[in-house]
Amino acid sequence: MAGTHVRAEVARFAAAPVLGVAVVLAAILTALSDRYGFHRDELYFLVAGHHPAWGYVDQPPLTPLVARLSTAVFGDTPAGLRVVATLACAATVVIVATVARELSGGRAAQVLAAACTAVSGFIVAVGHMVSTATFDVVAWLVLCLLVLRLLRTGDRRLWIAVGAAVGVGMENKYLVALLVVALLAALIATGPRHVLRGWWPTAGAAVALAVALPGLLWQGAHDWPQLTVAGGISTDEGAENRVLFVPQQIVYLSPVFVPAWIAGGLRLWRDPALRWARAFAPAYLVLAVLVVASGGKPYYCLPILLVLLAAGCVTAADRPRRMWSGVAVTAVITSFISLPVLPPQALAVTAAINKEQGEQIGWPELADAVADAWSDIPAGARDRAVILTQNYGEAGALDHFGPRLGLPAPYSAHMSFADWGPPPDSADGPVLLIRQEQAEGLERHFTGCRPVGRVDNGQDVDNEEQHAAIVLCTGTTEPWSTLWPSLRHYY
Repeated sequence: MAGTHVRAEVARFAAAPVLGVAVVLAAILTALSDRYGFHRDELYFLVAGHHPAWGYVDQPPLTPLVARLSTAVFGDTPAGLRVVATLACAATVVIVATVARELSGGRAAQVLAAACTAVSGFIVAVGHMVSTATFDVVAWLVLCLLVLRLLRTGDRRLWIAVGAAVGVGMENKYLVALLVVALLAALIATGPRHVLRGWWPTAGAAVALAVALPGLLWQGAHDWPQLTVAGGISTDEGAENRVLFVPQQIVYLSPVFVPAWIAGGLRLWRDPALRWARAFAPAYLVLAVLVVASGGKPYYCLPILLVLLAAGCVTAADRPRRMWSGVAVTAVITSFISLPVLPPQALAVTAAINKEQGEQIGWPELADAVADAWSDIPAGARDRAVILTQNYGEAGALDHFGPRLGLPAPYSAHMSFADWGPPPDSADGPVLLIRQEQAEGLERHFTGCRPVGRVDNGQDVDNEEQHAAIVLCTGTTEPWSTLWPSLRHYY
């Protein structure tokens, strides 16, 4: 039989105050969800959700599917789309409080852990908008919570739930495999190793594989495009990610919380009463090494960092005044950095820390500018004309805002948009090209190109599409079917 020995008692879950923190956060996110507009990634997810598949070149299917579901139920608006992000963020708060409970935290520690999570900059940022990271944080934290419960109780039947959490996580992003490797390495090195014995871990691995298998088969059938995307990220951003790794570990939650999560890591490692959970301290270090070595994004380590923070909140709850002051200060800072409270014209102030704020500005204006240029194409030539965008954000904006302006469906060779093309070879008329300001090289694939417009978001926000060029070309240098592989790009 599976072991059911309880290693440590846990306090009652502080349901009312913890859920109260989650509800307040959800109310704030809801009130501000429509303040700016869609993010470029959200526009991409909306289109991908209407091209259902077991995978896409840059992600598994979960986030696009959830985006489609949310807009179908709550409306095709930023507020409607972001209901699921708000719920995920509220769930994150509750899960971290539950982690604190698993680590012997009482009512005060659980509420403090919930509050620290609810004001953390990165958590609020990904709770404001739909992104793969929004659901990744939840999936990783659920996995951490289940492993903690497994270690605390010794009940190896929990490997089935652990496997299911890993499988679901892999349907959102395959990065959860890094967490699995880090936790396994730490358990093997520090114990308790007995939970790895028997057939329950194998059963859990089988469940994980079964849940993740459709996405893995899709990737295999398409020559593993996510490896190409990951390689591009490492090449283009790897050096910067490595340089910024430590600073971003400090700022992602809050600089004020650094002493708490360091204390939490030390507590997990040193406290005899938590010896069963000590693997989480070296697991964070193993994960950090994996992320830095691969040139990955520093936020990949955030879920285990939240576990360390929860552990630290148990100690800090005995002298809470300083921590609660830090929560208040962090809440003010986070509101400006992670939420759309500033007027768009003032976003330059926060762009250095959170550039994603600016990526929610200007998409309707881009569509209006393209519509103006499209109207200059003679009516008789429009049935053979093509709108081609450089990236999925531009294509997603035109797909969403274009129909009301009389625009045809756009094409793009970026990420999975390339799989939804190319235009038919019979579309041999003009090409209206939308590209970022410095991407002139794209025109070499077309003939008779001349600029006919510029994008202006009207708010003087210096985002990626501000001053994007709108170029009208007379045609292509080759038929679309021949040209498309040369146009395809992943980053």
